[in-house]
Amino acid sequence: MSIKIALAGNPNCGKTTLFNALTGSNQYVGNWPGVTVEKKEGKLKGHKDVTVVDLPGIYSLSPYTLEEVVSRNYLIDEKPQVILNIIDGTNLERNLYLTTQLTELGIPVLIAVNMMDIVRKNGDQINIKRLAEETGCKVVEISALKSEGIVEAANEAVKLAGTKKAAPKHSFDAKVERALEDIESIALQSVDESQKRWFAIKLFENDEKVAEKLNLSSGVLKEISEINKAVEDELDDDTESIITNERYTFITSIIKDCIKKKSAGKLTTSDKIDKIVTNRILALPIFAAIMFVVYYIAVSSLGGIVTDWTNDTLVAEWIQPAVGGFLKNVGAADWLNSLVVDGIIGGLGAPIGFAPQMAIVFFFLSILEDCGYMARVAFIMDRIFRKFGLSGKSFIPFLIGSGCGVPGIMATRTIENDKDRRMTIMTTTFIPCGAKLPVIALIAGYLLNGCWWLAPLMYFVGIIVVIVSCIILKKTSLFAGDPAPFVMELPQYHIPSLKGVLLHVWERVWAFLKKAGTILFLCCAVMWFLGTFGIQNGTFGMVDKESCFLASIGGAIAWIFKPLGFGTWQAVASSLSGFVAKEGIVSTMGVLSGLGEVEEYAASMHDQFAQFFPTGIAAVSFLMFNLFDSPCLAAISTMAREMKSKKFVVFALIFQNVLAYCVALMVYQIGGLVLGEVAFGPATVVAFIVAAVILYFLFRPDPNKKTSYKTAAGEA
Repeated sequence: MSIKIALAGNPNCGKTTLFNALTGSNQYVGNWPGVTVEKKEGKLKGHKDVTVVDLPGIYSLSPYTLEEVVSRNYLIDEKPQVILNIIDGTNLERNLYLTTQLTELGIPVLIAVNMMDIVRKNGDQINIKRLAEETGCKVVEISALKSEGIVEAANEAVKLAGTKKAAPKHSFDAKVERALEDIESIALQSVDESQKRWFAIKLFENDEKVAEKLNLSSGVLKEISEINKAVEDELDDDTESIITNERYTFITSIIKDCIKKKSAGKLTTSDKIDKIVTNRILALPIFAAIMFVVYYIAVSSLGGIVTDWTNDTLVAEWIQPAVGGFLKNVGAADWLNSLVVDGIIGGLGAPIGFAPQMAIVFFFLSILEDCGYMARVAFIMDRIFRKFGLSGKSFIPFLIGSGCGVPGIMATRTIENDKDRRMTIMTTTFIPCGAKLPVIALIAGYLLNGCWWLAPLMYFVGIIVVIVSCIILKKTSLFAGDPAPFVMELPQYHIPSLKGVLLHVWERVWAFLKKAGTILFLCCAVMWFLGTFGIQNGTFGMVDKESCFLASIGGAIAWIFKPLGFGTWQAVASSLSGFVAKEGIVSTMGVLSGLGEVEEYAASMHDQFAQFFPTGIAAVSFLMFNLFDSPCLAAISTMAREMKSKKFVVFALIFQNVLAYCVALMVYQIGGLVLGEVAFGPATVVAFIVAAVILYFLFRPDPNKKTSYKTAAGEA
């Protein structure tokens, strides 16, 4: 018999670490039916018939976020044989709130108290036996990070699934219990006996989604409303608050009996660290310093060395000559040799060469995420973002988007306010993602003589562009309104698991390599064809670069980008490929600059790219445009699914591309004027006008801001 174990728990409780430890490489990722929330499943090590399902991290089973809806729908509809509830041992009270709801589902629940290594290190004691008695569930101690007790937890879950024993339920106030019995009798006759209590509680809480699911008649709904109203009048509170208070009353009684804190009332190590890293004055400088170090190591130090070896030695000196020699020996046609060596290997070799740098960035970001620091950064950013009309919840998509824009856009589902969510979707891709890192590294390393500070600077420029965009957008009627509230639990600091970090890095790098093997492969082949063939002297065939189809296409629209400093057909063609996939920019530049030819590849790349950009400021302008214009096709497709509005998608694409053009125009014209690389002219005047317009919209009073009662009365 096949068994399904559902992992359920709060965000940051160590659920994903446990999932990775239990399943290893036997996991597969997809999407939940009908939605794009990531679904992870895997086979339990040593048990081919046991599937572990990693549910999205949630705080409750209320329908406030899509993650909560997905999790509870799975538990109610799929009915897994057992729920493995992971709770953070350093924060029992907050985590047990979800536990009280899971035990009402009629499914056996095994509680795994995680982070016991930290609990013991803090000198705290948790009475596991007493906790089991109070909750009515089997309880085990684990440390997912150190792989302590996880095998025992998995075995206990399998045993519990075999018993089919549902967890007992705690009781509410007598008045509430009577109301639940009445609701069960009038509305839930056809519901499975084991699930009646959970459905009754949800109907008592006036959960509209549950009422829709049960398809209750208006008469039954009216009776339920009368029952609820009677209890609300008697207890002088709304039904949802009544249930919440009852749960916390029960949890408080458990905590009092089950845990003894050694340093109750004293600052923990995490608290002491937070006094520094979340300090109002020091928080941002510390964050800036950390990100500068990360990008310095990844781009200019260790990452630069590895990337140089990959591009100069592995691809140019080993792979290309070997493949080219083989094709020549077997008598392959010149066009086929050129396609494979120059187009595909040369094109793919350029972005893949930057994979080591991406891996190093992801490695450090994974450590910062797993140790708990990035949760603090979201808290820090909430203080800043709230002043500009966004909550700290928006920073989480920005953070995820630094790896890839697609999951970053999907992460906006945690934002309840539709206006805030759409605005975050529009601006998330302004944060440089992993696909843009090769472009940044190329400009920094080969065009600006290895300026290490360009990569971290672009990260912060992205944040500045996000903030400026949000301030301007918030002052329009489309996005006006107060930011959504932000509540986030800060986990205890801990040393990340090397295995978990490396797995996280591999997932991100592998996603990039898969894209290189599919989208980029096609992009390289198409760009090679367009850059190699054309019509010359009235005849179609392989032609000079200046006569190829790509030169014709790029040249036809190059005038649009001339005010930005990169009005060459090669630079324009490279930007066009970026609309398919940002990595394609580097691939196309590699193909068009002749990097497929070994003898030229060994020469200075700075000289080779001089045909793209006449000056350094032109290269920076090119970088700015490609960082902030519309994202790749995959991200645009995700935007369309998430926004569910063609009007907003079109508006988002126009806004992104116009903004990118304006930023690049100001950088090249004003920056070039200051540096003495650009002469004053009509385009410079336009750049100053654009800057003035942006400043006006940035600092103008908000026309949609509500006038206070006192101000209105004074004006009257």
